[in-house]
Amino acid sequence: MQVDVRTASRRLSSPARSNDAEMDHPETQIVERRTELVFPHETNQYGTLFGGRALAMMDVVASIAAMRASRKPVVTASIDRTDFKAPIRVGELVETIARVVRIGRTSITVDVELWAEHPVEGNRRLSTVGRFVMVAVGPDGRPTPVRDEPSPP
Repeated sequence: MQVDVRTASRRLSSPARSNDAEMDHPETQIVERRTELVFPHETNQYGTLFGGRALAMMDVVASIAAMRASRKPVVTASIDRTDFKAPIRVGELVETIARVVRIGRTSITVDVELWAEHPVEGNRRLSTVGRFVMVAVGPDGRPTPVRDEPSPP
């Protein structure tokens, strides 16, 4: 699938639409981006990016988006669904785009897209999509509220 770069940039950078009141908070508009080049050691015998490497790229950017939303350390609680739509070949650019879509009491849900781009021609295609749930953790490594709760009087 060939995609116009301007259209691709608008997909995750446009404001989220939801009936959930939490979506009205400015911190849920966080969009994190990271671009990398695919090297031969990251690919399989067909010259395409390993699925595990794609997931790792997505997990890192989802973590950064969740940390910026919560200003707390986070860990990955679950990867709800991941769809591999198109291969990413050695020598291509990979842009990972993560958007915070929900902030719960201790969790942050992040939608992530992985886009492949031919570095010379500029053609882009959506390669992988996934939903990550990150959990804020305290110094003891246990879940902690994303937003600081007021102390009792």
